Amino acid sequence: MRTGSAVQYERYGDFDVVEVVPQERPTPGPGEVVVEVISAGLNHIERFLREGKLQDHIQVEFPARQGVDLAGIVRARGAGVKDLRVGDEVMGHAPDGGSHATWVVVPREAVVMKPTHVGWEVAGGLYLAGCTAVDVVRKLRLGPGDTVVISAAAGGVGHIQCQLARDAGATVIGLGSPRNHDYLRQIGILPVAYGDGEEARITEIADGRPVTAFIDNHGDDSAHELALRLGVDEKRFVSSEARRDAELRFLRAPASDPEAKELILFLAKAVEDRRVQILISGFYPFEYIVDAYEDLAEMHSRGKVVVGMQPVETGARQDWYRSEKARDLRDRYAEEKADGTLESGSPASRGAEGAVSTG
Repeated sequence: MRTGSAVQYERYGDFDVVEVVPQERPTPGPGEVVVEVISAGLNHIERFLREGKLQDHIQVEFPARQGVDLAGIVRARGAGVKDLRVGDEVMGHAPDGGSHATWVVVPREAVVMKPTHVGWEVAGGLYLAGCTAVDVVRKLRLGPGDTVVISAAAGGVGHIQCQLARDAGATVIGLGSPRNHDYLRQIGILPVAYGDGEEARITEIADGRPVTAFIDNHGDDSAHELALRLGVDEKRFVSSEARRDAELRFLRAPASDPEAKELILFLAKAVEDRRVQILISGFYPFEYIVDAYEDLAEMHSRGKVVVGMQPVETGARQDWYRSEKARDLRDRYAEEKADGTLESGSPASRGAEGAVSTG
């Protein structure tokens, strides 16, 4: 295969500026590898970049390619690359973007070997959210004596932060919508709903433990005030702006950045050891990448949304694939089952059992 496709945009804008254009397989330069992308994650910050909301931080040269997370197979290597072979399975990031494509050429240092027991969809969505989560949690130096509140706890970055904080021994209280509470409980998090009375609900579920840290992923202006009322020291409050700055740093981290490499290796090991489990709430064929970004933009997704460049078409895909997201189908199925309106053998009952997305 010598021709493929890549996502490109020639001006700032919404989904209407996104094009999928033909791509010739690139040739690696010295110290570079060509990776055939198997899966690639989607991130809110990439959408903000495309929409022109980050011009004060990153200048985009048009036409621009999209995507930073990646997992795939080495198909060619440039001069000087000795420690990777053609056919090796790798994961990592595209420092200049462009991973939403059939192939991407990246410096050798931008990728690491993919552990055998880490699935493609997880490996492809791990880099940016994972590095951001580790960076934020490590700086708080959480331990068994801590109780930390994390907002947007079921989101792409938040659900990783929750598990890292729990793994450090902290008690973790997750702020999120009620539809995500069962998931948060499954990963050992104490869930609390947003809205009026959230301070009292946090205090009640903390059960006498002082709240010692607060991570705001939601971007709510009231989060800082809430943290102060809960008694959190100013130095242990992580604002959404601080989290964004960490994400921007890793979004364009050069391949030579030693911390970026250390963190992706750490995350791969944490996933392999099942200390962190990455939730993939949407896994889309590459041809539906705009649908995938629209899904992400709704801000309802749990965990990560990922695209697969070479999905296997079984012929069994039903209309719900395009018309209703799998997690929404399952939520609706649960509600209908609870109130007795679901008919046995209905499309909803069949679809909920056969959905390929989780969460």
